[in-house]
Amino acid sequence: MKMTDEERKALVEQRIKRAYDTWNETKGIVEGEYWLAAANRMYYACYYMATALLASHNIEANTLSGVIRMIGLYFVEKGLISKEMGHYYGRLFELRQSGDYDDWVMLGAGDVLPLYNRIKDFFDEVEPLIKRD
Repeated sequence: MKMTDEERKALVEQRIKRAYDTWNETKGIVEGEYWLAAANRMYYACYYMATALLASHNIEANTLSGVIRMIGLYFVEKGLISKEMGHYYGRLFELRQSGDYDDWVMLGAGDVLPLYNRIKDFFDEVEPLIKRD
């Protein structure tokens, strides 16, 4: 879908806001020790920031895994986002997939908290790359 520059800018700002809102939701979920829900919200907080980045560069991805591929292709492979953060985002996707769809998965603090504590790192690395003009 072709967007005007104003529509794209509004979309990018909305996704950034949603990323921070979702991260804030996650804090309460972690405090309540709802580990499966926390994994889901952690992934989506980073997803919204990642899709804001893609949209700001006029890069389209039609699936969740497509977002990961586009981030890797356009930002990790070019050294704009560290490989560590690229792997981190992929790990969040895997954790969310398992938590949402695997009936037998059990997540605990040890699975979630190390990743939860890196959300700010992901935001700090990705957000400066977002074109806002």
